[in-house]
Amino acid sequence: MEHSYAGGGSSRGYVYQQQPGAGHSSHGSHIHPHSMQIQMQESNLSRMAPNDGDAGERLELRPRSSGQGQIRSQEYGGNHSTSDEKEADQGICATILVLLSWLLVLATMPFSLCICFKVVQEYERAVIFRLGRLIHAGSKGPGIFFVLPCVENYTKVDIRSTLFDIPPQEILTKDSVTVSVDAVVYYRIFNANLSVANVENVHHSTRLLAQTTLRNVMGTKALHELLSDREIISNTVQMNLDESTEAWGIKVERVEVKDVRLPVQLQRAMAAEAEAGREARAKVIAAEGEQKAARALKEAADIIADSPAALQLRYLQTLNTISAEKNSTIIFPIPMDLISQFLPRK
Repeated sequence: MEHSYAGGGSSRGYVYQQQPGAGHSSHGSHIHPHSMQIQMQESNLSRMAPNDGDAGERLELRPRSSGQGQIRSQEYGGNHSTSDEKEADQGICATILVLLSWLLVLATMPFSLCICFKVVQEYERAVIFRLGRLIHAGSKGPGIFFVLPCVENYTKVDIRSTLFDIPPQEILTKDSVTVSVDAVVYYRIFNANLSVANVENVHHSTRLLAQTTLRNVMGTKALHELLSDREIISNTVQMNLDESTEAWGIKVERVEVKDVRLPVQLQRAMAAEAEAGREARAKVIAAEGEQKAARALKEAADIIADSPAALQLRYLQTLNTISAEKNSTIIFPIPMDLISQFLPRK
């Protein structure tokens, strides 16, 4: 008696075949514990078929068919073989086209040399593509190099240091102040192949990334940090931008923050605060000067009080100062001790 069973929901089918065992008795009253044997073909299947009540019978597990697994292996092998065949076909076609191009060059010699030989400057590199694929030899230049017609094309890349201005960016600082910040970025291309193959427009992409990086860094700083720590902010922007553009063949050499523009109201408030501070410091300085002058006058008064002749000398010095100027009226001070002789005594 055979029972079909699909184990574990998988696509493998198995047949359980029940055969009379050696320990089977005519009466069926005794079942030997070792009379049931299970033979499995795969180690990952550990499910046993249920017993149907016939004593002394042996269950034999054998695979129904291995056709589906063979089909899958054939499919996988077919995919790999198909991709290998495609690559082989492409290699054959590329070889044929390159040979035809060489034949064209030789047939049109020497006129073809004017088209095949190219020159790049000292500050330029040529990235060559053959049938749409980047040549693994790398970029060519500076100087003269050879390009096959019809199968190769090239792109010139300028590797000199260049710069661009970041337009003013409206940024909300950490302390909720809206400021306008602009900067300038100096960069150069250190790998011409990456700059052509990894990004569509390396210069435009670098400009946009510089704007977003500047906004992100400035947004984490407070207003007083923007005004006082410009060098630290510039270095942070340069490091972040250089790390992001390395995959594009870009080396960011320097980033400089040009100007930080504050709102008009904030400028007025800061100007009023600065003016008030200056006035307060001026008043403090004036008070300290008056205090020192009062102390000097007190010391002079004490000295004059001890010597009456010093007061007379001070009178004469004052007359000399007044007479030196062109005044029509001269006031002569009379000593108080002389007038006191004519005043009535109390």
